[in-house]
Amino acid sequence: MMPLAEVFVHVYVWIDDALRDGTIPVPPRAGPAPHCSDAEVLTVALVRHLLGRPSERAFLEEVRREWGGWFPRLLSQSPFSRRVRWLWGAFELLRQALLAAVPEDSWQQIDTTALPVKHPSRVRGPDRWDGPNGLHASFGRDAAHAEWFSGFRLAVETDLGRRLIRRWGIVPAAVDERAVADALLGPVCPTGLLLDRGFVGRAWAAAHAVRGTQIVLAHSRADRHRLPLALRRPIAALRNRVETTIGEVTDHLALARHRATTFWGLLTRTAATLLAHTLLRLALV
Repeated sequence: MMPLAEVFVHVYVWIDDALRDGTIPVPPRAGPAPHCSDAEVLTVALVRHLLGRPSERAFLEEVRREWGGWFPRLLSQSPFSRRVRWLWGAFELLRQALLAAVPEDSWQQIDTTALPVKHPSRVRGPDRWDGPNGLHASFGRDAAHAEWFSGFRLAVETDLGRRLIRRWGIVPAAVDERAVADALLGPVCPTGLLLDRGFVGRAWAAAHAVRGTQIVLAHSRADRHRLPLALRRPIAALRNRVETTIGEVTDHLALARHRATTFWGLLTRTAATLLAHTLLRLALV
């Protein structure tokens, strides 16, 4: 990554240009224009996620101490957090603009990972973890850590080669992963999908084969042996790449320690983290 001073400058100029040219259509707000610009708020928020800093409050204090001359009107933590949530869609619009310039790989991977919001022992009746369209926190099984959790799942579709996250969504904790894959793909029909055990289903795989997409289960040697000989070794070598991507997002960029207290806070931090991951994968910062 660039030196931090260069990261701040690069990110600010990029975001400010995107706001000015209409790449980011900011929803209108009532009242006078804020003293701290949208470009400044988005820059500080994105740099925090690029650095994998889980505490928003601590990072704002660091920015005031070390970079106060660059952000002289930086908001305190509570109004800053509200502004970032208001602007959350900007992170995804910026990410989509970056991806539009990079062709998708013909082979894709899809997987989900746990997004806990509360320890199961602390769940007591209704809470604030409600999202749109009836989405709310619930119990699910985290197979990677062999434990139950309360929260949501992050579903991602990634390029098999470049490991760029193409599409994503926050979905229920207990969900049919095949339905998640269908929702992520939409009309897109890649040449192949490399998937994990949760996607087993002959009828489902056959339906995708009709669309021109071959389903290969990463753990299944039989599936890989049905591939052309030239593809078998590369596919076997790449079968764990989606787990690598998820680890970068949840551990290195600290999404697993998101500290959100509402669904909209979680959505905002997820969108910012995935934009940070895309910038790092494209080596743009």
